[in-house]
Amino acid sequence: MKTLRLKSGKEKSLLRRHPWIFESAIARGGADPGETVRVESHDGQFLAWAAFSPSSQIRARAWSFVETQRIDAAFLASLCVRAVGARSYFDLQSDGIRLVHGEADGLPGLIVDRYGDTLVAQFGSAGVERWKDVLADALLAATGLAKLYERSDASGREREGLKPVTGWLRGEGATEQVIREHDWRLSLDIATGHKTGFYLDQRDSRQRFAEIAKHRRFRRVLNCFCYTGGFTVAALAGLKAAGAVEGAELTSIDSSLPALERARANLALNGFEGANAQFLDADVNASLRRFIEEGRRFDAIVLDPPKFAPTVAHADRAARAYKDINRLALKLLEPGGVLLTFSCSGGISADLFHKIVASAGLDAGVDGYISERLGAAPDHPMTIEFPEGEYLKGLVVVRK
Repeated sequence: MKTLRLKSGKEKSLLRRHPWIFESAIARGGADPGETVRVESHDGQFLAWAAFSPSSQIRARAWSFVETQRIDAAFLASLCVRAVGARSYFDLQSDGIRLVHGEADGLPGLIVDRYGDTLVAQFGSAGVERWKDVLADALLAATGLAKLYERSDASGREREGLKPVTGWLRGEGATEQVIREHDWRLSLDIATGHKTGFYLDQRDSRQRFAEIAKHRRFRRVLNCFCYTGGFTVAALAGLKAAGAVEGAELTSIDSSLPALERARANLALNGFEGANAQFLDADVNASLRRFIEEGRRFDAIVLDPPKFAPTVAHADRAARAYKDINRLALKLLEPGGVLLTFSCSGGISADLFHKIVASAGLDAGVDGYISERLGAAPDHPMTIEFPEGEYLKGLVVVRK
């Protein structure tokens, strides 16, 4: 068994059972991509079994902190069974579910989502790539399903020295899917959609927006970075429950025409084809500035932008981008209006995001009540030992 020996003082995070070992912490040792290594402190104390990744700044990711544990097919299959079983702990109102959430489920670099009878997996680290066939079979056995589509095309694979791979890994079938989410349905394509096909992590935030829309009976709703219209559908579902769809105006903006076409289809799928809904293929920032010049105002605005800061190193630049769109949105919000604003950037902490929105409000000359904090749905867990799992942060702001 190959060994990594750490520098003195670099064992502290592993003693807290944090799974990442950075290149700068290693005194000596190495292995082939994905190979299991024994990780030791500077004085030879066992710390963990980890998968080695020679191309990544995260040079190894821990599988286990138990010295007697064998890292083999049976061990990995048990992790898959545990991850799938853990989803029964939560009341997940959908048949689109995150089944494996990387480090939080003890499988660093592996993401697995279920859409109806189909699994979609992203193998994002050298360790899970090396065990891909074992993991694919274990996942199908744990779920009783027969189809698994691979979407290993995320940018993180490049940092692992891995090439993008997509296509059917087990079985075959249609890549177009329709999932149930709460009281509505949403269509997606697992071959071309973002991430594994859809943003399942915003499931509960969409439901919360529907509840707020039902209570507040919004007349003018703006959904920015709308993708395939999930928040637009949610708003209409809430307004329908309140008997307030008629007279409501909904504007959805995205820079992807295919996404907007699917957003229109999702409204029709839920019986909202007659709603007063406008879809703009445009830049969000430019559109917000134009709306301000035109004197437009909105009762509710959703800001769900793409990842501006994948790492802490990008935080400063990302903070400026988040501040700018929030400043513009707050200017467009009516007094008493509601802003749902999000950051999915791992490099932006919840505390920093709050400060960014506060600074945006100051520049806009707007104050507001933070009525709620939002995060990823519970099938995208943050664990005690891996706080970095809290990548999605959201605030519900009611303008004073």
